[in-house]
Amino acid sequence: MPQDEQAAAAPQRRTVLKAGLGGAALAVTGLSALSVGRAAAATGTSGAAPQPAGALSTPHWQRYVQAPPDRTVRPVKVVRSSGDVTDPEALLASGGAMTVLRRPVPVPAPRWPEGTTAAASSAHGPNNGNDGRPRTYDASNAVDGDPDTFWNDDTIDAYPDTLTITAPGAMTLPGVTLLSNADGVPVDFTVETWDGTAWQTRATVTGNSAVQCPVPFDAPVTTARVRITVTADQFTSKGTFTRVNEVWPDVVTSADVPRVVVDFGKVVVGYPHVRFAWASDGNPGVRLAFSETLQFLTDRSDFTRSDQSGVAAGGTDQFAVPAEGADWTDRKGYQAGDKVYADGLHGFRYVQISLDALASDAPAARPYGQVAIDSVSLDFTAYLGTPDTFRGWFLSSDEALNRHWYAAAYTNELVTDTFRPDDVDPRDADTPTLHGKLVLHDGAKRDRDPYIGDVAVAGRTLYLTHDDAAAAARNVLADLADHQRADGWIPPASIAGYTLTLFDYPLWWVTCSWDYVLYTGDRDYAARYYPHLVKVLDSWYPSVTDSDGLLSKGLGGTGNYGDYAFLPRTGRVTYYNAAYVQALNDAAEIARLLGHPDDATRWRARAEQVAEAVNTHLWDENAGAYLDSATGPVRHAQDGNAIAVTAGVADQARAESALDHLAATTTRLYGNAFMDNDTLFDGSSQRVYAFTSYPELVARFLTGRADSAIDQIKRTYGWMEAHDPGVTHWEGIGPGGIPYEDSYTSMAHGWSTGVLPALTNQLLGVLPTSPGFATWTVRPHPGSVAWAQGQVPTPHGPLKVSWSNERSGEFRLTVNSPRGTRGTVAVPTWGHPVSVRVDGRTVWRDGAGRGYGARSADGYVVLTGLEPGAHRIELRRAK
Repeated sequence: MPQDEQAAAAPQRRTVLKAGLGGAALAVTGLSALSVGRAAAATGTSGAAPQPAGALSTPHWQRYVQAPPDRTVRPVKVVRSSGDVTDPEALLASGGAMTVLRRPVPVPAPRWPEGTTAAASSAHGPNNGNDGRPRTYDASNAVDGDPDTFWNDDTIDAYPDTLTITAPGAMTLPGVTLLSNADGVPVDFTVETWDGTAWQTRATVTGNSAVQCPVPFDAPVTTARVRITVTADQFTSKGTFTRVNEVWPDVVTSADVPRVVVDFGKVVVGYPHVRFAWASDGNPGVRLAFSETLQFLTDRSDFTRSDQSGVAAGGTDQFAVPAEGADWTDRKGYQAGDKVYADGLHGFRYVQISLDALASDAPAARPYGQVAIDSVSLDFTAYLGTPDTFRGWFLSSDEALNRHWYAAAYTNELVTDTFRPDDVDPRDADTPTLHGKLVLHDGAKRDRDPYIGDVAVAGRTLYLTHDDAAAAARNVLADLADHQRADGWIPPASIAGYTLTLFDYPLWWVTCSWDYVLYTGDRDYAARYYPHLVKVLDSWYPSVTDSDGLLSKGLGGTGNYGDYAFLPRTGRVTYYNAAYVQALNDAAEIARLLGHPDDATRWRARAEQVAEAVNTHLWDENAGAYLDSATGPVRHAQDGNAIAVTAGVADQARAESALDHLAATTTRLYGNAFMDNDTLFDGSSQRVYAFTSYPELVARFLTGRADSAIDQIKRTYGWMEAHDPGVTHWEGIGPGGIPYEDSYTSMAHGWSTGVLPALTNQLLGVLPTSPGFATWTVRPHPGSVAWAQGQVPTPHGPLKVSWSNERSGEFRLTVNSPRGTRGTVAVPTWGHPVSVRVDGRTVWRDGAGRGYGARSADGYVVLTGLEPGAHRIELRRAK
């Protein structure tokens, strides 16, 4: 491109880059409404030839929809069963045959002789325990004959831990049995005995996962002292520590616990429902353990709110089955006084049903007897996204992209749910101001609290699929604004009574507010919360701005503030400042909408100043990328570099250089890592967040790198699709492609659904450019995709787009827009001379426009001023 053309195109290029994650408006003019009623959009199937851009027929996208057909969801298969279980397959249907679990009465446990003592390497101090009752954790609890008390060491995540038992006299032992808690059993340990002069190793145990672990010796040993040395424990959400409830002076084997594991096929969320036909007398207990993956399905759930709520529930949900049976829905609470506790709502794919009971639940529940189960199901509570509820859809020639789009929609549906006190994060997240309201939680199983950062992605996913549920985003944004602090800071969530201090989330509140107004046209929301916006941008963030105009974490007492990943970053951080530029420009759009031109001008000017300061102080010329932080070791982060592109901080040259650096340093089999080295923390260069990958996808599309964006999508989302639990999108991926926080990881997380808006907004190319889609743009970024089509919901009706990208050099696009809207259409030229026709009339040839305001910019022919109706745009390479 000649220099004069480059100069002319530069302002337009900058505008395009700013139409990314923050959603700031493009300058558009003149395209009248294109109305064609409610005709179905064009169709396509995987591997099919490119479809005519104007073809209209019944859409085939419904086959990708993942939600269950109704709110009663049943398991699809039995994964395994063990112990005395009859007809486990009967659990898959309702009525007819029954599954029966049987377990005999256990023999009494052996006891140490009177006078036996125990000592340990350390012991946790006494406290009120999880249930509020005073507890001790001394070594003596391991030999007191009470399985409800236990020794707990006091060196979390540090080993070895030792427990030494001394009997009053010599006794002959064939072995010992270790009884522990379900939440963190000793995994690796040795058992030694004292021979009068030295300790002798009698047994070594590795890889244990059993709560009751018998340890036989090669031959009986006569001794008065036994020492157990633990070198590894099962991971729990609170860390790893040794818990031993009892050590029995004998080898005690018990009848296998009867267990059945059923699979619901994908992650689901709601209240488990079990129909018990009958049970033997004596209140046989049933324990349910839930998990999103088989890897983390053990005798405890991969996560329960009781882990964090102060309730000692053993990591499972308990039920004591009456003799006459019961139609039991698993809801939070105790079944009998302060015994037999259930957690209620769960997000899971797998559930293990065991005939067992906690020792502390006796006599309300017993770990033996017989239980007959008629059926297992789930009362699905989240948004039920059936084909009839989709207001927007997507389809393309690429089968994988289609699957990932609808998997994102389903993941987001799982977190679109009613705020209920019993179902949210127990860490003081309950708030009466949200009771009964539809909200966007962050995850299906945890934390189940509405966070601003999650809305930044999940909100867009919602607007593009089920805009009838847009109130879920508004309710969150409004509630958090209503709890704004006096100094202007806005809390990230209701957790900790709205006091969790995050540095970046008030910026996301601004951007999310503009997104909500942009997609819905809700001017009343904008006007109601405009004073809050002014306060956060003109009071709080200026209080943490340094002399060069950059946000600097640490100023104003913010040194201990976290961010979306609680990263130990301080000082000038590119991510914070790029997000600041984004928020200032988004706020300016709201100011312009509401008639506050002075605010808009001031915020835009500040955004320019911050962007200039970022380029001056945070650009690393050697790496060709933005520094993560001006403080500490040199590293370059995905979040700051990507948002610098989408927010318009980076010019085209810097944008391309930064993306090249990310591609060269962060590409992994399972996505792009969020750091280029491990100087922030060990393994950070191997961690992938779909949350921060989303702006990188947008940046790649916007800078003409559609195929690299598609490659990144397929690595990130293809990996999650191919690994348990399948379908849904993970909170984070760790080294080697595993869940980044093991069992604690949420495997269905709304902030990871950015593939959906990336494909609709960038690949298909549909974006709102003023509130409520009053104006819009269609600017496809097709890459090597042969065709794409879809529908975007707007307050005026559906906006439908279909295009085909043919190898012959033709590009054909059809736009059907609702009345009351105006827009701009841009078709890609890939730098070739082209001719363009609109409805059969030539409007661009030989580099000159011949109507419809046709002009060339950034490798596109841009069209404005079309008449109302359905329009077909055809581009051909000049011969």
